[in-house]
Amino acid sequence: MTAEKLILEYLSEKKNSSVLSYAGVRLGFLGLPDFKYYKYQTLANKCSFLKSSGYIKEVNGVYFITHKGEEFLLQKEKLIFKKFESNKTDKDPKDLLLLYDVPEDKKSHRDWLRRELINFNFIIIQRSVWVGPSPLPKEFMEYLKSIGLKDTIKTFKLEKGFIPNK
Repeated sequence: MTAEKLILEYLSEKKNSSVLSYAGVRLGFLGLPDFKYYKYQTLANKCSFLKSSGYIKEVNGVYFITHKGEEFLLQKEKLIFKKFESNKTDKDPKDLLLLYDVPEDKKSHRDWLRRELINFNFIIIQRSVWVGPSPLPKEFMEYLKSIGLKDTIKTFKLEKGFIPNK
């Protein structure tokens, strides 16, 4: 989970509560003990970004999530991608060449696609060129269409299976 989303979710959950205080406990950034895995400077940078983007506001040293921040969280929740099961193994012939060109504004889509290709036992040949066992599941191809990635992907059936150099 990104620091931005974590901050926005926390502020969204606590928007109707008073300022938190813990007796005798050293608090982290924003008085939040929940962010112990992030460096102070990272959180400060992310808060600055969220504030300048209008996702949060500060009043007398207390941060609040804005309506724009709430909408951002709802959009992020919609971007939870489906995971697919694979019955392919490393031993299956790698006879499907897959090329993709996912736009930069769909970075989360591209990252999800890479994880799924690895799950399907594909290996990377070049940045957006992968080879793996065919065929890709029908449900996967339908899902690509539903999230708007179908037109960014091209597949080619290879005559012989690809054998990677080890």
